[in-house]
Amino acid sequence: MTGLVIRTTGSWYRVLVQDTPEALPSGSLSNEYDCRLRGKFRTHNNKQTNPIAVGDHVVFELQQDGTGLITEVAERRNCIIRRATKLSKQTHVLASNIDLLCVVATLGFPRTSTGFIDRMLVTAEAYHIHACLIINKIDLCEEFMEEVEDLKRLYENAGYPVYLVSALKGVGIDTLQSLVAGKIVLFSGHSGVGKSALLNTFNPDLHLRVGEVSDWSLKGKHTTTFAEIFPITLSGSNQTTYLIDSPGIKEFGMVDFTAEELSHFFPEMRSRLHDCQFSNCTHRHEPHCAIKAAVESGEIAEERYINYLNIIDSLEDNTPR
Repeated sequence: MTGLVIRTTGSWYRVLVQDTPEALPSGSLSNEYDCRLRGKFRTHNNKQTNPIAVGDHVVFELQQDGTGLITEVAERRNCIIRRATKLSKQTHVLASNIDLLCVVATLGFPRTSTGFIDRMLVTAEAYHIHACLIINKIDLCEEFMEEVEDLKRLYENAGYPVYLVSALKGVGIDTLQSLVAGKIVLFSGHSGVGKSALLNTFNPDLHLRVGEVSDWSLKGKHTTTFAEIFPITLSGSNQTTYLIDSPGIKEFGMVDFTAEELSHFFPEMRSRLHDCQFSNCTHRHEPHCAIKAAVESGEIAEERYINYLNIIDSLEDNTPR
């Protein structure tokens, strides 16, 4: 049997069989199965903390107890991957086979840095995943809406769609529903930015737990403890939409990037790379650099360039920032 991994919890995987009802076993009352992974896959890639991620397509054998044994994992179209926080030599896949990455951010309670946002966007660029920025909780931003608009302008100028929303007040939700309809969409960001709350606005029947922000640290509390895909049908759409809710991320360590290639994943830099004198220019100290010139003239935002330099530094000393 073949299916889509929609939940990962430790050594168990919930697999959704998307075949026709006729393909299900006789007498089956569900098209979802709890599956384990055949032993050889656990050691096949020892650099990953999770050999299977939500979004993977798998083949499994049905066991006598009604559970499944995963025997094959299909090649991934793409994925969002980061360095494991406690195991620096290992990586963790957030989700695979994604159509759209929605980076959910807030400017307060908790605050999302542009450095964090850029790391996620660069990773999406590297794996050819469309991405956008969702600034949530704008109902709490009345005192610093100018800063919100500055952030929106920063990323729109870099080529990314930006949406100002409020899950609590329902602001901008109709636009988001049109954006995600019929797609496989990963919502990711810090704990407390409102990822689960946004998904609840798409379908209240999900009843996802919504956390609060700690008063003393102004940081979010974890409520989503494992990644999960929710297949839903949005109002006005006849296609299934797959929404991926993921645990909050404190820091995003990047893997498999080099200083020479990093600028290829900044859209506003990529269009100017052929104007640099050296083909392997890292845009730090080289002469006749088109990127540095664009920063000085204001064509490339200084903040994005500083984040670019910080990412290079972290790649060279192997630390997430």
